[in-house]
This record gives sequence, C-alpha cells and structure tokens, in this order.
Amino acid sequence: QVQLVESGGGLVQPGGSLRLSCRASGSVLTIYLMGWYRQAPGKQRELVATITNGGVTNYTDSAKGRFTISRDNVKNTVDLQMNSLKPEDTAVYYCYARAIVFSTFGQGTQVTVSS
Repeated sequence: QVQLVESGGGLVQPGGSLRLSCRASGSVLTIYLMGWYRQAPGKQRELVATITNGGVTNYTDSAKGRFTISRDNVKNTVDLQMNSLKPEDTAVYYCYARAIVFSTFGQGTQVTVSS
C-alpha cells in the first residue's frame, strides 16, 4: 500500500497563491499516476489535476491557467502551485495516487480563500 501526507494548506486572500505538497511512502514503485482532488462543503469530491510518471498532466477547467502540478519521481512527491486563488477554490484538498491494483487518498489539507 501507499501512504500520502499533504502539507501547505492555509488561509489566503483572493488573488493570492499557495503551494501544496504531498509525499508518498510505502509501495511507491507501483504508482503510475498522482494528483489532487478537492471537496468543498456540501459538494462532491472533484478532480483538480493529475500527472503521470512520464509528466503528462491533466487539469479541470477551473484550474487551467492558474494551477500547476509537478512531480518529483525521485523524492516521490507531487506539488500543486495555485495562483490567482478565488473564494470558490476553498475546499479540503486531497493528494491522490493510483497504482495498478489500488488507489488512495491522503488525509487532506484545508485551503481557505477569504478576505
């Protein structure tokens, strides 16, 4: 199995930036895709961005042009640089990893965008 630990959430004003980081441990060699999901109060968990082992990225429309996902396959980390944050970006952000036989989420980190 794989364990994921997120860091970097917090409170930021609209228009500000935050960088989330996630470190994977355990059976990391089985992972072929990592990413970030988020869940706002009263809403379903939704995809934000993913990145493959080869660096192919995918973003939800609301993240395109504002968020950048990156991955370090040596350190087993995946980061999400979030710029031009909006109040509607407020959510718990979850790191995600997918392997051949399982997928898993981290515990989540709160991001609050408010003035």
